[in-house]
Amino acid sequence: MSALPPAAGFSRKGTPDPFALVGAGYAPPHTSPRAGAPAKAGAKHLRGIPVAALVVLALIMLGCLCAELISNHDPAEFYLMNRNQAPNAEFWFGTDSLGRDLYSLIWHGGRTSLAIGFVSAAVAAVIGVAFGCAAGMASAWADHAMMRLAELLQSIPVLLSLLLICSLTGEQSPLSLALIIGGTGWFALARIVRSEVRQISDSEYVLAAQCMGASYPHIMRRHLIPNFVSSVMFVIVSGVSTSIAMESTLSFLGLGLPVEMLSWGSMLALADRALLLNTWWVIVIPGVFLIVTLLCVTSLGHSLRKAVNQGPNNL
Repeated sequence: MSALPPAAGFSRKGTPDPFALVGAGYAPPHTSPRAGAPAKAGAKHLRGIPVAALVVLALIMLGCLCAELISNHDPAEFYLMNRNQAPNAEFWFGTDSLGRDLYSLIWHGGRTSLAIGFVSAAVAAVIGVAFGCAAGMASAWADHAMMRLAELLQSIPVLLSLLLICSLTGEQSPLSLALIIGGTGWFALARIVRSEVRQISDSEYVLAAQCMGASYPHIMRRHLIPNFVSSVMFVIVSGVSTSIAMESTLSFLGLGLPVEMLSWGSMLALADRALLLNTWWVIVIPGVFLIVTLLCVTSLGHSLRKAVNQGPNNL
């Protein structure tokens, strides 16, 4: 006969167990097997990540990086005998008014648009973090003056500033356009960084580093940035989508990249001709790629902000 389980509150030797939970109707909780723990942990880790947006964005970026391998026509070639053709077996996404293959233009132009977005976000991050850290560590009057300057510049509409600068500098290249967009998009990031640095600057480890004669770049690199990088990461990621949208807007208005330079914005610059010629694919297909990319990047930015607000246990 098999041995009966010990009574509640007693060990197997019959002595009272001071650590046992007792009570009317109490049953020990069912423990899942240890083998299933990693799967549950992995599912919990992926719970807040927009997997669909991440996969779609990865596919678009991979297609842009491998544009030479998946293109079926030369993107710079003008097929004048096939102008304004709807999507067909030869030209999968159709052709524009210049006779260029839209399928090849999408992947080669997306490379330029994504590069402008990432470079602009990096420029805005460098300027915003440096300015915010300097304001947060400065004296009261210097902090006040720097923040009033940032608020004054932020009060000017970004699109108006971009139109003014682009009209004064003339024809743009991808690098110059990225620098202009990044140089006008760091104000909100600087204010967030400044508030974070103000909370960190009175910490013991920062004061100890100052007493030991550590330089300001050392304090910023070793003590400040590691403590607020998670709080501002969603702003930096969201800046990528904002920069791509600004490049497309400027190109559509005729002040961005020239038409012969491949990008999603320069493709949309031909939208006025497409409306006159009723060639819907010239507007719809590049617009769909642009909107899907912006939605994916924005979704990733929102997920980062949600993870930071909920705390490290929900990452």
